[in-house]
Amino acid sequence: MYLKRGAWRGARARTSAMVLGAALLIAGCSSGDGEEPDDNAGAGISQQPKETDPFWVNPDGNAAEQVAAYEKADKKEDAEKIRKIAQQPTGEWIGPENPEQEARGYTEAADKAGRTALLVLYNIPHRDCGQYSQGGAADGDAYRAWIDGVAKGIEDRSTTVILEPDAVLHLVDGCTPGEFHEERYDLLKGAITKLKSLKNTKVYLDAGNAGWGHPDQIFEPLKWAGIDQADGFAVNVSNFYTTKDSIAYGKQLSTKVGDKPFVIDTSRNGNGPYTGGNPDERWCNPPGRALGETPTTKTSDPLVDAYVWVKRPGESDGECKGGPKAGEWWPEYALKLAEATTP
Repeated sequence: MYLKRGAWRGARARTSAMVLGAALLIAGCSSGDGEEPDDNAGAGISQQPKETDPFWVNPDGNAAEQVAAYEKADKKEDAEKIRKIAQQPTGEWIGPENPEQEARGYTEAADKAGRTALLVLYNIPHRDCGQYSQGGAADGDAYRAWIDGVAKGIEDRSTTVILEPDAVLHLVDGCTPGEFHEERYDLLKGAITKLKSLKNTKVYLDAGNAGWGHPDQIFEPLKWAGIDQADGFAVNVSNFYTTKDSIAYGKQLSTKVGDKPFVIDTSRNGNGPYTGGNPDERWCNPPGRALGETPTTKTSDPLVDAYVWVKRPGESDGECKGGPKAGEWWPEYALKLAEATTP
């Protein structure tokens, strides 16, 4: 029997017009050398050293705005706590309405800063099985057009894509009805092919987490979804399993999919998974969690390409435990994550 899935979620609640405006603003004002803070970002956020962390830090993200707000309110201690989040690169979740414009805005900003954009594509039809993050493209044709838009926006700029969190896992655990399986495999394979046709884009297909089941249950579905054409796979997206357990899971899975490397979402796994409360909702805004290892490509393991913050720390998993809608910024939870984090 499959274990209950454990994540989420993260397509930010925001209008595409707001995102486009923000992205264009970012593209015009990001720091390029990583040494000096961006004067236009009230929080004074700069890029991390490129040799260890090549991913782009958004100087105008939710966390950065919260730092600026706390500083303006003379809440300097809270501002420094949230800075732990704001100064790290996190995934940019591309919305459903303007994929080309959003992808272009983020990748141009990253390119201007001399960094790699980290994009999360989460728009597969019948997404999340009608749960907190339900939605996705209306049908297969709409999804293909959306992927085409993302690709047009990326062009030849350096980009890492995390492709469709839970899309394969929900085919395996029975959450997604059987009549949608064949189309989903086709859509994922097509998305990988399209994105890998771009000159400087890496693609990591989501492959679940250390707590849901066993690699034997998912390796063949990953192959049917086109993992052989991808750069690798992603584990622990929006989840809380430790880096140690995630590496063990990833290595077991890697041996079954052609020794593909993988990336680990370490955004909130500092204290490991939550074990209290309702087992079916331990993934949803669990208390007592902490930020994990900061993003880096220096992982000391040849199979682990990077630690990345795919889930944006401080954004809600859903309307549970007092949280707002999935993907909305929740400053109180962000503060608790930062407070629980050890250096």
